[in-house]
Amino acid sequence: MSLEYGTLLSLLCLAAGYAFGNFLAAEVVARCLAGTGIRNIGNGRASMDNIKKNFGKNAMFAVAAGDILTTVLACWFCYRLAAPELEHTAILYGGIGVIAGHTWPVWLRHGGGRATVMVCTWLILYLPVTGLLCCLAGAVVTAGIGATWGCLLIPCLAVPVAWLQFGMQSGLAAFAAAILLFWQYRKDKACRKNP
Repeated sequence: MSLEYGTLLSLLCLAAGYAFGNFLAAEVVARCLAGTGIRNIGNGRASMDNIKKNFGKNAMFAVAAGDILTTVLACWFCYRLAAPELEHTAILYGGIGVIAGHTWPVWLRHGGGRATVMVCTWLILYLPVTGLLCCLAGAVVTAGIGATWGCLLIPCLAVPVAWLQFGMQSGLAAFAAAILLFWQYRKDKACRKNP
């Protein structure tokens, strides 16, 4: 496989993942339960927190299930699209694309919600054992210190793990996921200070 063809396939996987990431489960739940878009509910953010505050835990779990399904479908599609050439790397690019699409959906001005569930799903698909261990470590920190620190720890732990398992490209992708989550939490914190 030539470098140009590999780069083209990688960009296609990023674009496909981004397209999948633009599907926001919070928008679907808001429309089903309130008959209006997420922009008109609570703080207007497409987040599980906003859905939970306005519709309860069952609705929040529906959003989480939708985010998991979106990530699985995006990674599966990218793997089917480019697996013979890119092999496991197709999941890498599809996952980063879906996280970016969830963070910056084309059609929602305020941006999407936090992509923590998507990051965990992607890590488990890409790094089955070690990704699961990173997510479990984040869950332990969440239980002990709080959700913000636990959710931010997950991609940070994944950076050296991905680097050691699959090389620099994987480590940089995990670093990009960490940057996206840090950006989301910083933005959420600013929104809470200036409603």
